[in-house]
Amino acid sequence: MMNMHFHRKLPIPQDVKREYPLTERMEKVKAERDEAIREVFDGRSDKFILVIGPCSADHRDPVLAYIEKLRRLYEQVSDKILIIPRIYTNKPRTTGQGYKGMLHQPDPEGKPDMYKGIVAIRDLHLAALRDYDFTCADEMLYPENYRYLSDLLSYVAVGARSVEDQQHRLTASGVDAPVGMKNPTGGDLSVMMNSIVAAQSSHTFLYRGWEVTSEGNPYAHAILRGYIDYAGNNVSNYHYEDLLHVQNLYEKFNLKNPSVIVDTNHNNSGKKYLEQIRIAKDIVYSRSQNPDIKRLVKGLMIESYLEDGAQAIDAHVFGKSITDPCLGWEKTEKLILDIADKL
Repeated sequence: MMNMHFHRKLPIPQDVKREYPLTERMEKVKAERDEAIREVFDGRSDKFILVIGPCSADHRDPVLAYIEKLRRLYEQVSDKILIIPRIYTNKPRTTGQGYKGMLHQPDPEGKPDMYKGIVAIRDLHLAALRDYDFTCADEMLYPENYRYLSDLLSYVAVGARSVEDQQHRLTASGVDAPVGMKNPTGGDLSVMMNSIVAAQSSHTFLYRGWEVTSEGNPYAHAILRGYIDYAGNNVSNYHYEDLLHVQNLYEKFNLKNPSVIVDTNHNNSGKKYLEQIRIAKDIVYSRSQNPDIKRLVKGLMIESYLEDGAQAIDAHVFGKSITDPCLGWEKTEKLILDIADKL
């Protein structure tokens, strides 16, 4: 006997895609966005990437209201900045407790419903593309679920708790989009670099009941998000010297398309969300001082929403995070304009 209850068999990704398809115009926008993003990671473009948005995509309406504002702002800075909105629909939990994202709970105050969650996350990503011409980023918390959104995502992140897992690494090697591999929570950068080696290599493995062979993902890269030391203290790893160290590691490992995205929140900020503003500007300054760092650091990951801070799930403030605290829109707008001015 197994110590779990089987509720229902979920539809395969192919069936969900058939029921909730992209239009021909949406496919064209997706292809153009994908190519523009690849051009940044392989050095053909010097645009600066911002993977930006709420810590978690908790409700459809405020997320789309945020993306509408982001689209209008993007028109002002698109000559220098390439914006990839965060629509994070899966949330890793350190203890497994609490809100796990829209995939689990399309209603954050309701019971888990994975089928409704699959439909809800696909609907949200479809709306961002259909209505605002944005293909977005999501976290690959569950490798087997990636296929539900594989035709919509232009960027995928593998989190600090998942980056050591073989199935995440092998699945990343078959993803047809840049995949950011975060440094682990303990901070060992060799773990992160080994995950990039795995993701850039070809593998034969078991995936969704199939024996598959991946081609390797040349756009797998590093995300620096800080870490927690043995004593439980936050340690940042975005400073000039940290970036030079990662540059040296890339040369040692001889990887394709050396790239870093810096996560300005999490342990880099100690989850003091307002620090993201200072950290972002610090990284832009470091890029201006060294051409090697400028080539290496392709962009930032910023947690931002309509309202500053965070709230309890039952507080119901429109556009305020129910997970980690985020920058509100006014601060976000000013930060993006300031970054564009300094590039």
